[in-house]
Amino acid sequence: MTSSIGTDWAAWQESWDRQQEWYLPDREERFRIMLDMVEAFAGPAPRVLDLACGTGTITARLFDRLPNAVSTGVDLDPALLTIARGTFAGDDRVTFVEADLKDPEWTAALPYDSYDAILTATALHWLHLGDLTDLYGRLAKLTRDGGVFMNADHMPDETTPRINAAERVQRHARMEAARRAGVLDWADWWRLAAVDPVLAGPTARRFEIYGEHADGETPSAAWHASALREKGFAEARPVWCSPSDTLLLALK
Repeated sequence: MTSSIGTDWAAWQESWDRQQEWYLPDREERFRIMLDMVEAFAGPAPRVLDLACGTGTITARLFDRLPNAVSTGVDLDPALLTIARGTFAGDDRVTFVEADLKDPEWTAALPYDSYDAILTATALHWLHLGDLTDLYGRLAKLTRDGGVFMNADHMPDETTPRINAAERVQRHARMEAARRAGVLDWADWWRLAAVDPVLAGPTARRFEIYGEHADGETPSAAWHASALREKGFAEARPVWCSPSDTLLLALK
């Protein structure tokens, strides 16, 4: 693949999906369960907050599944937001907001005071625990009574070190085989974005904001559930898991 993708937003979306699946082969399964739960709790026309939305991956699958939904996508990454805005240009079901989730006032930029569902995937591990706890308090206020928050992310259980080690070995072997077959990894994908005429500027700003890698933390599912209950959710537990990741649902 070369930088000739240009402003073919569908091609950029496809390349992002393939790169993410290099790390997360069960990515679509977690999205399916996530949307099952949205439909169960909010019906066919939910108001959704796509938190740390990136290219709009969750919003795209939301609209495919529930075309009468509305979505607000929030992110700070200027490159991924450029792709998201290009992808959904002219679709009045979605609004994108550029905001820093560590900013105590970020919710003031949202078009709605409450949401039926707040959804995020593979993103909040960029936050340290203090910032994440504060964010959970804000999300509890944004979620309507009877609404849900769902977070799909890496949530290791440190009480099972041998299981964790075996999973890492298997996962890394699979990833290396895919790399040899020509699959793009995270660094490869961003190198393409950095030389694209439209994305080069936003990509440079993105690395000024975030740097190369996340420096946050990956607590267990039990930690997330406890923190969410302490911040105002009535119930919280995993509704899906893989050997390394969890989709945790919290009910307001």
